[in-house]
Amino acid sequence: MTRLRCAIYTRKSTEEGLEQEFNSLDAQREAGEAFIASQKHLGWEASPDRYDDGGFTGANMDRPALQRLLADIEASRVDVVVVYKVDRLSRSLLDFARLIEAFDREKVSFVSVTQQFNTAQSLGRLVLNILLSFAQFEREMIAERTRDKMSAARKKGKWIGGCPPLGYDVAPGGGKLVVNPSEADQVRAIFELYLEKRSLLRCVELLNGRGWRTKAWTTKEGRRREGSRWEKASVRKLLTNPVYVGQVSYRGGTYPGEHPGIVDPDLFARVGEMLGGGRVDPRRSGNKHGFLLRGLVRCVTCGSAMTSSTSAPRGKPYRYYCCTSSRRRGTGECPVRAVSAAELERFVVDRIQDIGRDPAVLQETLVAIDEQRAQERPVLEQEQRMLQSEHQTCRGEARRLVGALAQGASASVTERLAQVELRTSQIEVRLGEIAAAITAMDRSTIDPEEVAKALAEFDPVWDALVPREQANLLQLLIERVDYDGVAKEVAITLRPEGISSLANEERSAA
Repeated sequence: MTRLRCAIYTRKSTEEGLEQEFNSLDAQREAGEAFIASQKHLGWEASPDRYDDGGFTGANMDRPALQRLLADIEASRVDVVVVYKVDRLSRSLLDFARLIEAFDREKVSFVSVTQQFNTAQSLGRLVLNILLSFAQFEREMIAERTRDKMSAARKKGKWIGGCPPLGYDVAPGGGKLVVNPSEADQVRAIFELYLEKRSLLRCVELLNGRGWRTKAWTTKEGRRREGSRWEKASVRKLLTNPVYVGQVSYRGGTYPGEHPGIVDPDLFARVGEMLGGGRVDPRRSGNKHGFLLRGLVRCVTCGSAMTSSTSAPRGKPYRYYCCTSSRRRGTGECPVRAVSAAELERFVVDRIQDIGRDPAVLQETLVAIDEQRAQERPVLEQEQRMLQSEHQTCRGEARRLVGALAQGASASVTERLAQVELRTSQIEVRLGEIAAAITAMDRSTIDPEEVAKALAEFDPVWDALVPREQANLLQLLIERVDYDGVAKEVAITLRPEGISSLANEERSAA
């Protein structure tokens, strides 16, 4: 008789609560072992290895025991997978389809103790998908009810969690803001200060000079979040927050809050009018002034980016690259204010033209590019490892928060869960960028002769381009431009892949 090795997979997620008498991992395994024993005449025997995922959601496949089970299936160490119920394996139709496909590929049977069917038959597959659809529907209903509850609470003026604004603390029971008297005085002083100075930057300098900081608070889990130095964005956010006149905002609307206001409504309205008059319409923003190095220039003195800016004394426009640190926090933060855009752009273009004209400069540039690659790869790989570790941490925290939410935790848990999910998606995007950068670094090769020929054609091509095309070409060739406003020096870092692309374009055109 052929012996079939049966792996019992169990999962318990706290998000589902206590659903039936078989709700623990041990109880699920006991049911699985009893079912396998009833099939002993078919040669079934339970594997001694345990595949238990305690405290993991079935909404995804990020579960250690499940991954170990899949690895053993690929290694031909499992013939039958036994679960107590279908949703123990997965609550996602897409994930479940992938699992069944993997089982079929390895000729592994799948059995549910309480929902008996044969996955090798079309009827069994239909029943399986129906059961799984209900499991996924249940999970989505839980999420929908949570969103509806948050929306209703917000419209009733309740505080649904997160960092409280300066001037308030969260009430001991949660769900409501209470006034912090000392911070409330600071808030009113900030409104009066802006009304007097009429400048966000001047307010930032004065607030930081006084040693004032943004809101510091302690989370429900006991983690301390310290306040930070003021910036123009944080001052503007404070001055436009309707919470200070006793209201709460939600999805573009404002509703009466349960908390008292701490700023006079007339003062709030006057400040809002002043701020609205100086706001730029984002729909009209663009590179209409022809900045060739937009997004490439960095300030060496403080390490901040340098943004494009214009002024028009007596109607004549002048273009500059300005240090964002000094613009946001004043010259006390960074002594470098601005550099003429025309002069900096001309210098950069001249240096690129020199590379194509002088073989010695070209060779020196290629050597520098090789050294740059050798330095960048370990940095990227280190960042990749750190992000992968943070990604695992975020996934673990998300599982704990989902469990706490199912047990009736406060709305602050929902707010934190949203923050964790956002950070997780940001990490995944960055990991994809790093992987692409490493792949491009491995694949791109630079032929000195081709680069020399391409850059030799730079001059006539450059003169034939319109400003927008010139900016695109520099974005292709240059990774960054470091401007030292104290020593009046400029360092240009080229993109190896950009040099290769330029050479390839020249070769294709030929």
